[in-house]
Amino acid sequence: MLFLLPAYLSENTPVTHFSPVIKEYIMQTDYFFVENEKTARKVIKFFAPEKKQSELKLFLLDKYTESADVKEAQDRMLNGQDFGLLSEAGLPCIADPGNLIVKWCHEKKIRVIPISGPSSIILALISSGFNGQEFTFNGYLPIEKGEKKKQIQLLESELQKTGYTQIFMETPYRNNVLFDDLCKFLSPNTKLCIAANINDADHEFIKTLSIKDWQKQKPELHKIPAVFVIGK
Repeated sequence: MLFLLPAYLSENTPVTHFSPVIKEYIMQTDYFFVENEKTARKVIKFFAPEKKQSELKLFLLDKYTESADVKEAQDRMLNGQDFGLLSEAGLPCIADPGNLIVKWCHEKKIRVIPISGPSSIILALISSGFNGQEFTFNGYLPIEKGEKKKQIQLLESELQKTGYTQIFMETPYRNNVLFDDLCKFLSPNTKLCIAANINDADHEFIKTLSIKDWQKQKPELHKIPAVFVIGK
């Protein structure tokens, strides 16, 4: 079996906010596909502090991973070994490369078990006040200024044309630059929701304003995990 395990969005989230079954599945296996080993060990310790870290067998699964890199893990699964799949934050396979091993499991008739947990993308959407029936997650926007401008204006055009809420992210250390570009390239009346430090009880910041209002109160978002949403 492959357990799709949620990771916390913030270390400040109480463990009681999560389903007890997460710990049960973590205790059931020592084998995990992980996007980042350091983060994975912290998440496993968060949910199951008694789990022996020395016994963990972690296989890196990121955007650079090729089939040959996980062949040993795949062979073990074919021989009946259970595995867990952990993202760096939130649910695996959303803004995360874990879908590659899930796809392989379906091809090999290996059971996939999803466990409910937080998704910063969905939590940002439901907190925005925007259309939650029809929306598009666009991942990360281009870094190059000209391409980024085109993409921002395209997302706004899609919003106006279809009514679909548009969701996107940025690497935390580039958040402030993205905010400045959104204020520069979006129309003054377009509404923007910024959802930062989601599930962090002490530092959570979620606010929806028009661009013209955001221009009057720039938030400090440097190195803070954030999701950006534009909508009606």
